[in-house]
Amino acid sequence: MTDIKNRDDLLFLMQEFYSTMLKDEEIGYIFTDVAKLDLKHHLPLLADFWNNALFHTGGYKNNVVQIHKNLDVLEKLTPEHFKRWQFLLIASVDANFTGEISEKMKLRASQIGMTIQAKLGHYS
Repeated sequence: MTDIKNRDDLLFLMQEFYSTMLKDEEIGYIFTDVAKLDLKHHLPLLADFWNNALFHTGGYKNNVVQIHKNLDVLEKLTPEHFKRWQFLLIASVDANFTGEISEKMKLRASQIGMTIQAKLGHYS
């Protein structure tokens, strides 16, 4: 296995991650039934988000916290939801990539999850 090198790798990883996550009994429904994601639209945005988070490209401008606040109104997002999301993301990274950037992505996922939860009031 190689490390994550670019946006193409991240798009592939998001496709792999979402193919698993959407079927997950614990959190899949949030994406399919609540958020009703249009994956054709959403996956490139996620690749841009992670490309910026890992390689500082500046290619993502959406407010991630606000997106999750809007979703939290529709379905209360719990710490357990975030733990499951992180577990599935780490498993997807580990199944497909290895190296410094892969480890950075797993750390950033943890940090992002904690930040969003704090902004949702889970750590007040």
